[in-house]
Amino acid sequence: MSRYDRREFLKSSLLGTSGAFLSLPALSGIASAGPKTSPGENKFLTRKLGKTGIELPIVSFGVMRADNPALVKAALDAGIVHYDTAHGYQRGKNEEMLGEVLKERPRDSFVLGTKVPPEESDNRTGELKSGTTSKAFLDKFDISLKRLKLDYVDILYVHNISTRDAALFPALLEAVQAAKKAGKAKHVGLSTHRNEPEVIQAAIDSGVYEVVLTAINFKQDHYLKVKEAIANAAKAGIGIVAMKTMAGGFHDKERKQPVNCKAALKFVLQDENITTAIPGNTNFDQLTMNISVNSDLKMTDEERADLTIGKSQGGLYCQGCEHCVSTCPKNLPIPDIMRAYMYTYGYRQPEMAHTLLTSLEVQQNPCSDCGHCTAVCTKGFNVAERVADVSRLANVPFEFLA
Repeated sequence: MSRYDRREFLKSSLLGTSGAFLSLPALSGIASAGPKTSPGENKFLTRKLGKTGIELPIVSFGVMRADNPALVKAALDAGIVHYDTAHGYQRGKNEEMLGEVLKERPRDSFVLGTKVPPEESDNRTGELKSGTTSKAFLDKFDISLKRLKLDYVDILYVHNISTRDAALFPALLEAVQAAKKAGKAKHVGLSTHRNEPEVIQAAIDSGVYEVVLTAINFKQDHYLKVKEAIANAAKAGIGIVAMKTMAGGFHDKERKQPVNCKAALKFVLQDENITTAIPGNTNFDQLTMNISVNSDLKMTDEERADLTIGKSQGGLYCQGCEHCVSTCPKNLPIPDIMRAYMYTYGYRQPEMAHTLLTSLEVQQNPCSDCGHCTAVCTKGFNVAERVADVSRLANVPFEFLA
């Protein structure tokens, strides 16, 4: 099979964008005989989540983009244990959907993590403002618990931390400790999309965080530094959950060159210091593929070759190195705008991009009065072109997108 044909197969079959969706019976057939909710009997590979005492299959479910309750039910029946959501996903509807599904399940049959962002954060710098309080964080968390119809979550994360100071912000440490003391969170952690090594080290130094949810994938130029930080965290007893493993899902905005997502997921999980990954699922094809990795981590020569080729392509994933920011005369939050671009073209989720752009207070084409773009991307992105493209969403009413 030629390289082109392989990519077309991946696009249609693995990602489910044009191939036929698998039926629920086909999906449940992944599990071996016996109770479908028992990953042990499904012969899933499992790892312990640091010192939490939780043991999980190596592939979990990132629910961020899922809006189909049947998909979550199918995952539960197939033996997926861990589900990850956040306070802001789908403007709260994601947690509400999960709550409706999980209320029918025994509480000890799933592990639920949700993420709450600090109330007063500077989206451009990642720093927290003096108005950030423990109460504001806990009030948001209580809303999340109500949506989820739960008395507690297994993991409560402080969401989207990108600096050491933010990770160690006293009000946030106070908040997560209070949530744990009150029995509303069994374990606490933080999530990070950029400056991952710095943030992971801060989590270690905090003596408070038990879990870190971190971006890591084959396209990161600083992958080895992230891997080293993860090793240090694991040595300290912190559980590691991986996200952004698929690096945007596609190498192009036209979605004609898909990332070999199965290979990308296997690549990350070769590191035994990573307990589990939370790839997103929006259809049954994706779920089937991701579940299959739970019992087979061996990489083929073809998969390695696809990742080698993919690493050399620009793609849609911004690794948040921030090199471009220092070369932009307007000091735009380019990494976050690039994340909105990925949401739009890689995930086909313009509403997520709209929410992010609104939080950044990005106006339509903020680059329009620049004669020449001086922002330089280490991955070769045409920064001005992408900013102009995705920023158009800022002026579209949200209800037109949702």
